[in-house]
Amino acid sequence: MRNNFVILNITAWVVMLLLSFKWPTIIWFSLLLIPISFIGLYDMYQTKHALWRNFPVVGRGRWIMEFMRPFLRQYFFESETDGVPINRMFRSVIYQRAKGAQDAVPYGTKLDTQAVGYEWIGHSLAAIHADKETPSQRIQVGGPACLQPYSASVFNISAMSYGSLSSNAIEALNKGAKKGGFFHNTGEGSVSPAHLKHGGDLVWQIGTGYFGCRTKQGGFDSESFAKTALKDNIKMIEIKLSQGAKPGHGGILPAHKNTIEIANIRQVEPGTQVDSPPVHSAFSTPLEMMHFIKQLRDLSGGKPIGFKLCIGRKSEFIALCKAMIETNIQPDFITVDGGEGGTGAAPLEYSNSVGMPLREALVFVVDVLIGFGLKKEIKVIASGKTFTGFHLVKNLALGADMCNSARGMMVALGCVQSLVCHTNECPTGIATQDPVLASGLVVGDKATRIARFHKETVYASFDLVSSAGLSNPNQLNRSHIYRRVSQTDIKRYDEIYLNLTEGCLLQESCQPDIFGQEMKESSTDSFMPKQYIVEGHSGLEKVAS
Repeated sequence: MRNNFVILNITAWVVMLLLSFKWPTIIWFSLLLIPISFIGLYDMYQTKHALWRNFPVVGRGRWIMEFMRPFLRQYFFESETDGVPINRMFRSVIYQRAKGAQDAVPYGTKLDTQAVGYEWIGHSLAAIHADKETPSQRIQVGGPACLQPYSASVFNISAMSYGSLSSNAIEALNKGAKKGGFFHNTGEGSVSPAHLKHGGDLVWQIGTGYFGCRTKQGGFDSESFAKTALKDNIKMIEIKLSQGAKPGHGGILPAHKNTIEIANIRQVEPGTQVDSPPVHSAFSTPLEMMHFIKQLRDLSGGKPIGFKLCIGRKSEFIALCKAMIETNIQPDFITVDGGEGGTGAAPLEYSNSVGMPLREALVFVVDVLIGFGLKKEIKVIASGKTFTGFHLVKNLALGADMCNSARGMMVALGCVQSLVCHTNECPTGIATQDPVLASGLVVGDKATRIARFHKETVYASFDLVSSAGLSNPNQLNRSHIYRRVSQTDIKRYDEIYLNLTEGCLLQESCQPDIFGQEMKESSTDSFMPKQYIVEGHSGLEKVAS
């Protein structure tokens, strides 16, 4: 191939000499061939890429095609039901609803209704009319110990930090939340001026890095927490135990993203890489965590306190419920994040293979809370790929009280799923700290889209509920959703996920067998199961139960 390259160059120069009487031709050929010749010579003698050495210049075509592949696939070859993590069908309906465009689809469903996993809601011959102007169901969050309960929308903005998102994106989300009357979760990056500027309701998320309420050593600082928690905009506080994108893995704020402004907000040194630990330092056992919840509730003036987690080992959540019973301290809400969730960058193994998917996690959390007699006082929020009214309806039928969406809201902002969120080069100005790119996002316009997407999605869920003959989403239960479990079998959710009797886990004599192992493993003195102990840094040693 190298010889062919040399011969090709010699031939080209000979052709130019034969055409020497045409000077413009020689000039244009020179402008083209001289750079190609240098690139080819470099390719022949470099040592990093075998393709370039064996196929000079031509071998570079592979890299060009690799670069173009995602764009060609998305815009030319992708079908309505293709595309990950969000397919074109869902992206389209989010865009349409955010813009106020017609969202009806022609010619029937594009889904394969015979495919295993296909789901639908059972409509009723006693269906009722849904008035588009009246859907305004509010969910009261706050148990007996809460002094400032909060009335929440059934659909809200999930956690996305300033730093991951641009200030314009944060402003648009919060302004949209203000317009639509729903809450905006800050993410663990703390409360920024962009969160406060437009007065939208906030849920302040406290992660393992304690950003916005941390000491110089990275621990929890109660004084700075109270200063922020008492702000009027902040309606609830959420302790983040884990997230769907990378449960059990600490976050990383790269040095190039750690600007002076972000460092001041997060109370860290600017220009340095900041690593969030995988676990909290303010507590180390379920019992200690309950007392931490009480501490935050007291410091915030009695605002609702909850926690967010992606379910991993089931016994650990049961241990938390046992601690709630033992201390008589309960959170006001629990956010269940599915393992399929996550707007932030994460290692492939964590995105694909760590954490329980939302449906199974939500069923487990709701059932365990019912089993311990705690569900009436604790609201459950479902978070994970919630884009349409049917997604809301499914989660509510499984036992959730409300839903959060992160990626759905990003698409409503104008995200085109270019999948470069982690590079700081987001073309729509959403997931970037580049001021030039961020300036392309117009806050007022995008805020209107966020509010409109929320309104249309909530209405769509109420419309589905009314078709089932119900007047309110809180009347939904597992009997309303059907799922194809094989080519010939269909089951309702209540046949797949059996409902527990309230309080059944409090008495050993009536505990369901399916929870037997986890009940034995769980302890209020440790998050780890009983048959494991931690010995320094040597790892885990199994001992007799």
